[in-house]
Parts: sequence; structure tokens; C-alpha cells
Amino acid sequence: MDDPVDIPADWFWETGADHRLTYLSPQGEATFGRPAAELLGLTLDGLAAADDAAEWNPYREACTARHVFHGIVCPYSHPDGGRRWLRIGGEPRLSPDGAWLGYRGVGSAMADDTRANQARLIEQNRRFDAALENMSQGLCMFDPEQRLVVFNTRYCEIFGLPPGALRIGMTQREIIEVLFALGCYPAETTVEGLQASAQASIRAGGTLAVHRDLANGRFVSITHRPMAGGGWVATFEDVTQRKEDEARIAYLARYDTLTDLANRNASYEAACGLADTVRRQGGILASFALSLRRFKLINDTRGPPIGDSLLQGVAVRLRAMASGRDTVARIGGDEFLVLRIVEDEAEALTFGQSLMTGLQEPFTFGGESVSVGLSVGIALWDGCEPEIGIVLKNASMAMDHAKAEGAGSLRLFAAEMDERARERRILERDIDEALVQEQFEVHYQPVLDIASRGITGLEALVRWRHPIKGLIGPGVFIPVMEESGLIVLLGKWVLEQACRDAAGWPDDVSIAVNVSAMQLCQGDFAETVLSALAASALPPQRLELEITESVLIDDGEGGLATLHRLRRAGIRISMDDFGTGYSSISYLRQFPFDKIKIDQSFVRDAPRSADALAIVRAIIGLGQSLGIRTLAEGIETEEQLAVIRAEGCGEAQGFLFSAARPATEIDAMLSRPKGLTRAA
Repeated sequence: MDDPVDIPADWFWETGADHRLTYLSPQGEATFGRPAAELLGLTLDGLAAADDAAEWNPYREACTARHVFHGIVCPYSHPDGGRRWLRIGGEPRLSPDGAWLGYRGVGSAMADDTRANQARLIEQNRRFDAALENMSQGLCMFDPEQRLVVFNTRYCEIFGLPPGALRIGMTQREIIEVLFALGCYPAETTVEGLQASAQASIRAGGTLAVHRDLANGRFVSITHRPMAGGGWVATFEDVTQRKEDEARIAYLARYDTLTDLANRNASYEAACGLADTVRRQGGILASFALSLRRFKLINDTRGPPIGDSLLQGVAVRLRAMASGRDTVARIGGDEFLVLRIVEDEAEALTFGQSLMTGLQEPFTFGGESVSVGLSVGIALWDGCEPEIGIVLKNASMAMDHAKAEGAGSLRLFAAEMDERARERRILERDIDEALVQEQFEVHYQPVLDIASRGITGLEALVRWRHPIKGLIGPGVFIPVMEESGLIVLLGKWVLEQACRDAAGWPDDVSIAVNVSAMQLCQGDFAETVLSALAASALPPQRLELEITESVLIDDGEGGLATLHRLRRAGIRISMDDFGTGYSSISYLRQFPFDKIKIDQSFVRDAPRSADALAIVRAIIGLGQSLGIRTLAEGIETEEQLAVIRAEGCGEAQGFLFSAARPATEIDAMLSRPKGLTRAA
């Protein structure tokens, strides 16, 4: 752009800080048709006719922003009644101390043909200026003498430059010195270094982008493109957000966002690094795979916020127990990993036990206490195996074996676990296939009234008819389905099938269905039960739901609320395996159970163990006092039956009478006039 004083001019002008003319050269009188003295004190845009006021907007905008302007064409009302056109340019006037004084500039009258050409030129300049000022990038253009000829507002915004900091004609070095004086670059950066990198980028022909860190923490990408005839155009892009996004993506690839722990990918890299340390310095790399017990249930019953807080709390404790060079990672929903170099197996076992101890203390979130169990698998690597991933896989297998043993278990990897893990994977695959192929069956074991030996009800027990292995009992597949959550799907099917079958039996025969903790914690469990009754037309009074104490421990208040709703609907509720837990009696006070089932371990030992007999007697007596019917499970001998009959137990169930039978055999069993006397 031209400096205003370099534009061919007919006259010169100056204004004060209020934009009123303070000087007009004598040549201006011919253009305006009025003496200069008459024009002083007026504003230039005030000389226009009212209809032409909008034509002076570019001039007003430039003056308001205190910018240099050039080539602005505006109309003027001549005293002879005609309309004249002026071309003016100007630049701000500042005092030595930087105070605002006004404008100085030049002007000329325009002939009609010149005005037409100039109008086209002005429109082109307007479009250029609009494009320049609307760029998302900053721009500076330098001539062959390395002097600034063009810059835009975005450049000043990127570097935080105040108005007037840059002037047309400044050299590149002078601009860099201004940036340093304003503290735009970190202290360790030098003027010479910045200028040298810019020149190197110019010589590279615009193919080399220069990345610079600013003192305010932002990042700028700069390209320098040479122009034909000399000089260059430099563009400046604020890439702070892009770099932050890239850093975020890199973080997400390596870290768990909830706990801020390393993820599976990062833990593998850490294992490789620790393995190198073992090779160089000796020691043993120990991998501790950790699984939280009951986490899914806690997450489902207490809600995801509590579940998330629990995972974060576990992460905090694990970090506190780890040393500086240990790696702590979250590798799955409720699974964590700790990598540590130890001296020997004993140290690994000690540390594994300390991890379990450290997580035993309940967590408290918003006044709510949450306890979680832990299963730990340990694998050791002494540098002999070629692949470090083996130690991670082995730790995971050991953890699976610890999970199978229950909460609070710790297992060190042994070679035979590999084969057992393979068998477990096959079992999981077969279970999925069994659900698709409908290989599960519901069998029924009779419940007898001890006094009459008549059948009062049947308990639904699921079996798996494997195409190769034959009939498989629930102890094989139920634990696996509880871990995977498939127990909810299977339990719903068993409930519906049992109700359909029972609907065809005599009205005085009840049907008992076991309910898992995971089923009860489902928000729609009550609707599931009521829908099964409605679909089968089975009266609710004939359905009995069996729960264990652990079900209520896992979801105390929520589970009790659901059971109360079902009982109000007429469904009976019984407590299974009574006496095996710590809080059985307390739950009898919280919920009006219809029946107590005495665990078979006490029934089996009652004829020979005074302690077992005392427990059986106490449970039966408790039931009589509370008006709750009692049932003895696992009756296998007449001797056992005699004992519980003598103690006053009301009902019995076991192989002495019958094993669980398919539904096709139940009709014949129920038609026997004198009930059952022994297993068939």
C-alpha cells in the first residue's frame, strides 16, 4: 500500500484530535471553491451533501480506528451546485510522547474518467482489504529490501500487538525487536535466532514451516513464501488448539481418562522398559493383575457416579502403594495392573498381599460406604522368555483363577493354568452357543410336607443338555454366566418357563424359582416377574422366589424394596441357604420372609454333629417363633429326615425323595396318591 504522502496530490491537509481541519494548503481552495480560512474548523466529511453522507463512511471508519488510509474517494458539494469527487489519504499524527494529535494527509480532485477508473481500483482494494482482514491467519508482506508493505489485523491479534506498534516500512529485524520488547517470545529466544530461522524458511521456498512457542503459552506456525521480483509473504497461524488436540489424542491413546492411569497400550510399553532394566541390572519383573469383585453389581445398583468414584478411589490407593518406578494401569472396566521389579517370589507375594490389604478399607462417597473385594493374579518374568507379553497374559490367567476362588484370593501363575484358561474359553464359547441353540432345560425337584409326605411344591433347577457332554449341572455354568451377566437372560427364561409349566399343575402345588443378585438389581425385575405371571396365567400365590443372603448384601435397600413390591402382589419370598451368612437373622427383621430353607450342610451333619444339630434346632425354633415355615434342603437319608422331623421342621427336599426331573415326568409324579417315599 502507498504511504499517503507519496500519492500524487493537489493539496495538503491536517486535522486536530477532534478531526476538524487545522490546515489546508492554498491549492485546496480551487478544489473546494472556497477560501481555506472558511474551511478551517470544519470536518472533511461535513463538507458533503446530506445524501452523500454514507459515501464518507470509509473515511470515518479509518479515522475512528486511527489507521493509515489511502485512495479513499468521496463526493463533495461544490458552491456552484455541482458534485465533485475527491481522492484523499492520511496517516495519524502523534506527539513525541505518543499523544494523539489528529491526521495529516493529501488530496486531489478527480476528473470523471479518472473517477471511474479509480472507482474500479478502489473496489478492488476494498475487496483485497476485506479478504486480508477476514483471514484466519496473520499476514505480513515484505519488499526486496525486507521492509514491511502489508500486514493485517489478525497478525497483531496473534502476537497481542497494540495499535501503532507496527508501521509500513519497518524492517523484519525491527518488527522482531518490537515483539521482543513486548515480551512475545520466551527469554531464551534471540532476535538473531528468529531472523536466521525465517531466512532459512524463505530459502526453502515456503516448504519449511517454522514452529514457535510464544511466552503466553500459545504456539504459532509460520510459513515464508518468496515473491517474484523479490520479497516474501509470511503467514502466521495460531495452532495452539491443534497442538492441544494432538496432545489430547496422544494422551487418550496411552491413558485412562477416568483414573488418569496408564492404559493397556501404555502398560505394555512400560513392561518392555522394565524388562530392559531386568536384563541390564537383574531382578524379576512381577506383574500383578487385579480384579475388583462385585464392581458391576455396585455400578448397577448404586449408579455409574458411585462406580466411577470407586474406580478413581482404587486408582488413588494403588498409586499410593506403588513406588516411583512401578507402573499402575487400568486395563479394563474393573481390572487394574501393577508392574514392579522384585528380588524374588516371596517379595512379590508380600506386595500382592499388601495390595489386597490396602483395598480392604471401605470407600466413602458422599456419606455412602462402599466395600469391594479384590482378586490378584501374579506372574513373574526373569528375562528368559523372549516375549514380555507372556508375563502380562500369565498374570491375567492367574487373576482368573483367583476370581474363581472368590474375593480375597491371590494366585501365583502356574503352567497348568494355561490349559485351564483354554478350557474356560471353550466353556464360555459353548455357553454362548447353548443360548442360541436353546440347549438349556428346566428340571423340577419336589418339595414335600414332612407330616403327610405329599408334594406341596417344586423347585425349578436349570440344566444344560450339551450335545457332546450330555446333561451338565448348574455348578459348571452358573458362575461363568454370573461373571458375564448372561445370568440375567437365563434367569428370565427359567422364570418364564417355570411359570408356564406350573400353570398346568394342580392349584395346590407351588413353584419355587431361584433369583440371582444380578437379576434382583435390575430396575425392571419386578415387571419381569409380573409379566411372566400374566403371560402364563399363573396365580401369584403359587410362585415362590428364592434368594440368598448375598443377594441382599449386594443390593440391600434396593433389593428389599423390590421384594416388598412383589410380596404385596401375592408372591411368596423365601431365604435360601439360611445360616451360612453373617446377617441372616438381621434380614428376618427387615423383611417378612414366608419360608426359611436350612442349608444342606447343617442337615447333612445333624445326625452326627451336636453343633450342626444345635444350629438346625435354632433355625427351626426361630421360624416357629416368627411364624415362618422352615424347609430342610439336601435330605438324603431316613436318619436325616428323622432328625429334622423330630425338631419340628415343616418341609423337606432332597435325593431321598427325588432328584430334579424334566417337566415331562412331573405329571406322573404328582398323580401318585400317597406322595413320594423315596427317590425314584
